[in-house]
Amino acid sequence: MGFTDTRFNVNLSILFTELPLLERPAAAAAVGFNAVELWWPWVDAPVPEQAELDALRSALEDAGTQLTGLNFYAGQLPGPDRGALSIPGEESEKFRANIDVAADFAASVGCKALNALYGNRVDGVDPAVQDELALENLTLAARAADRVGAILLIEALNAPESPLYPLVSAPSAVDVVDKVNAATGLGNAKFLMDLYHLSMNGEDLHEVIEKYTGKTGHVQIADNPGRGAPGTGDLDFTDLLDRLKKAGYDGWTGLEYKPGDKPSASAFEWLPAPLRAAQH
Repeated sequence: MGFTDTRFNVNLSILFTELPLLERPAAAAAVGFNAVELWWPWVDAPVPEQAELDALRSALEDAGTQLTGLNFYAGQLPGPDRGALSIPGEESEKFRANIDVAADFAASVGCKALNALYGNRVDGVDPAVQDELALENLTLAARAADRVGAILLIEALNAPESPLYPLVSAPSAVDVVDKVNAATGLGNAKFLMDLYHLSMNGEDLHEVIEKYTGKTGHVQIADNPGRGAPGTGDLDFTDLLDRLKKAGYDGWTGLEYKPGDKPSASAFEWLPAPLRAAQH
């Protein structure tokens, strides 16, 4: 089990960023991966020009890579994770404008998972008001995802790196998942279990896997400390991935780590080449 029984995809918003966006799918394919994921690529454009969407679709198709996960618009990423959907005013409006754009693009490339970052707390706004807005927007996002046959992912980040982000534990994120599913009746909201963020929060990863795998729609990994590749820190991914499989998880595991001081193509030595490609 472990690495040999896991379907991996590569996050092209943190790996291969030394290359232009449209060159990254081919770069991932060149080192053996046929599945990729992305944060929303246009940080200043929740509604990009159709030509940009078409160009990305072509780049994915030409490289033979399947897009398996896509973030909704989430503000300025990379950088301090902040999201948009719970921030009143312009950011929330941008998120709403992006919902159908992202869902339709996902449908056009066969992507079945859409991730919605919750959004930072902001000065001068009652957290309860932000939470009410978040539930409204997540409900809209869940319905759009359902329309295109996708799931909605809700992620916990980590408090040291994202101190203003309110979902900084597995229970807090799963609570929102449950609220969205109760609001929509669709059941398509799922937990995004990012083992790096959860470990940074000091959570017991074995306990998280045992309790929440049944509500998990996607897993992401990076080692801790450092957010590097497996083997650069202290996490035992053979054990963790085994536990996920035994708990019933059979979805994608996203490689969302920093390549360090070497080119991204050299950041996969821990994973034998025959294990990089996965059946979709």
